[in-house]
Amino acid sequence: MLDLDLAREGVAPRDAATLILVRDGSAGLEVFCVERNKKSRFLGGAIVFPGGKVDAGDHDALWDVLTTAPQTPSSPGFGEGRALVAYAVAALRESLEEAALLPVVGGTLRDAELLALRSDVDAKTVTLDAFLAAKRLVLDTAALVPFARWVTPKAEARRYDTRFFLARAPLDQTGAHDSHETMASFWARPADILARFAAGEIQLAPPTHRTLEILAGYNDAAGALAATASACLEPICPRLVPQIEGDVTTMALVMPGDPEHEVRELRAPGTTRFVMRGDRFLPEHAPIALAPAPNATA
Repeated sequence: MLDLDLAREGVAPRDAATLILVRDGSAGLEVFCVERNKKSRFLGGAIVFPGGKVDAGDHDALWDVLTTAPQTPSSPGFGEGRALVAYAVAALRESLEEAALLPVVGGTLRDAELLALRSDVDAKTVTLDAFLAAKRLVLDTAALVPFARWVTPKAEARRYDTRFFLARAPLDQTGAHDSHETMASFWARPADILARFAAGEIQLAPPTHRTLEILAGYNDAAGALAATASACLEPICPRLVPQIEGDVTTMALVMPGDPEHEVRELRAPGTTRFVMRGDRFLPEHAPIALAPAPNATA
């Protein structure tokens, strides 16, 4: 699922964006997830939220008139001005491509029209901006709440600086995977997805797992969206370290706030590391015997 190497110095991460779509189900808060194609070179087979790389076109000035004003993040480092719009546009564009879900203002898009639009955009017979202009619609970037910023560890071969947004899914849209980049999709309660991971049924990368842990604490979409306003938006860049347990050495991805991470402040609630157990990274607390990290910064 990941290509990690302790000796790797790290390449510059590419900008990316992810959209966490939630709704109120009969048993409480539900989140939309897709399963990445197992042939994908990055997170192949993992359960993720719709998202992907920010394209050059996402920065185009034309989006100034085809988007609502994005919410101002609590941390300027998350994104400002045209860059913030580009991240939000990328998140929504990827949501259309991978999930057939697209919040808009000015009208209603239902499943059949979204599936047709996705097919046309993929075939390059229409562009998303041209479709929106013709329908007199705009992307509802104002509905996207900045949630977190995750940066792929330096030890990974492919690195991304990903802005995570949270949004309520449009009522008239169901969602569907594309059977190309994503091979399955579903709505489920965060706690149920975590239970499937614990049972070994699915794969979750640490950012997805931590996001689901946070969302599992809310009963409805309104509560989750309201609480996100106080979320820390400083970069979370896990660090790969060896973890020695007697005669056995395994790998751990340590988070800000962990004794072995150079950033001492906790930037996401929960355990401070994910430890490789078998073929999965599981959330755990740092060993008690660990000393504080040298040259730690606040």
